[in-house]
Amino acid sequence: MNKIFYFLFILLFISNCSLDTKTGLWNKTEKLKNENKVKEKKVFEEKKVYEKEFNKQLKIKLNNNIKEKSFINNLTNNNYIINFDGSLKKISKYKFSKIDQFVFFQPELLITKKNSLIFFDNKGTILNFNQNSKLIWKNNIYSKSEKKNNPILYFAANNQMLIVADTVAKYYAINLINGELIWSKKNMAAFNSQIKIYKDKFFVVDFENIIRCFSLKDGTEIWNVKTEKSFIKSQQKLSLIISNNRVVFVNTLGDVSSIDINTGNLLWQTPTQSSAIYENSFSLKNSDIIVENNNIYFSNNKNEFFSLNERTGTIRWKQKLNSNLRPTHVDGLVFTVTLEGYLAIIDSRNGNLVRMTNIFDKIKNHKKKNIKPVGFIITKEKIYLSLNNGRLIIIDILTGKALDVIKIDNEKISRPYIFNNDMFIVKDNAILKLN
Repeated sequence: MNKIFYFLFILLFISNCSLDTKTGLWNKTEKLKNENKVKEKKVFEEKKVYEKEFNKQLKIKLNNNIKEKSFINNLTNNNYIINFDGSLKKISKYKFSKIDQFVFFQPELLITKKNSLIFFDNKGTILNFNQNSKLIWKNNIYSKSEKKNNPILYFAANNQMLIVADTVAKYYAINLINGELIWSKKNMAAFNSQIKIYKDKFFVVDFENIIRCFSLKDGTEIWNVKTEKSFIKSQQKLSLIISNNRVVFVNTLGDVSSIDINTGNLLWQTPTQSSAIYENSFSLKNSDIIVENNNIYFSNNKNEFFSLNERTGTIRWKQKLNSNLRPTHVDGLVFTVTLEGYLAIIDSRNGNLVRMTNIFDKIKNHKKKNIKPVGFIITKEKIYLSLNNGRLIIIDILTGKALDVIKIDNEKISRPYIFNNDMFIVKDNAILKLN
């Protein structure tokens, strides 16, 4: 009887005890902890896969379908293939007063249909100059106090008119021929997005995440749509596209909204981030969105690359890539560059990675930590990628390997722009022309 009692007692003791790892026995709590550790490790390992080369031996040859004016007709933001194969020699420079927060706000050079280039200085003076860096006209409409705020300007233009929106809540129209002011208005909040002109309207987003439609004629507001709570005040510049009589943009929280151009009715809205994680909105950086064949493409710095159906907003596919650079769609392939320095090529039909190659392999290891890609263009056989340290990487499309690294400047530079077989690069106090 005593033996039976002791046997039962030992069994009961074992079932309620946590033994060491050598026994292979744990209580439920510890087992759950270990399972979670395994899961966390597995997720981490899967993420690391996308920071390595993939199919690096695969050769990629494009059809060279060049669209010369794709950067002028920019409703879709897709740059396609641009015709350029220069030696990258500096042939001219246009200097201006240094712009504060140049990198943070990502101002863009505007190339007009009048064969001129438009930018601004740190007091908000608009500069219109020709390809040889000769000033055509300049204009500044700001008061003394507004100039002290160093406004950042965003541009759009048609054949007659330049539309400007800024970070001091002004928006106005300038005669593109002579630089004279046509009209000027004040908004409730500053602006932080691209501007798109479509027929007799233009579209822009402000810091309240409100997209606004204005009349080209006099700046009268036609409609507006508020897409999220106004206390989310991310400073990042937002991107817009226009397709099939809809304006589509992604707000600072990662919500993609499609709005009817004529009525302002919200057609669909697709969240791409958890709405509960508001703190992430301050560090979230989305790329410019592009559209091609009724599909939307963009990425963010949270290891996500999206493709959405433009008509319905449904997510077609999602790929694990860490990038906030504007992608390019060419020949059924989507090109982007990750923040870690990998050229990623994606099959636009299904989101599968076609090839991934390390383009930072020519950069010394101790310098890679602080180097980030800024933007790129695709030409017939090469990709030109600017870096935040003033360098330009030339990449062979066929192999995906870096051919050369060229020093453009000692400081931060913009993405490259191509116009009439010349390359233009903006820095915080000058525009460089190369050929």
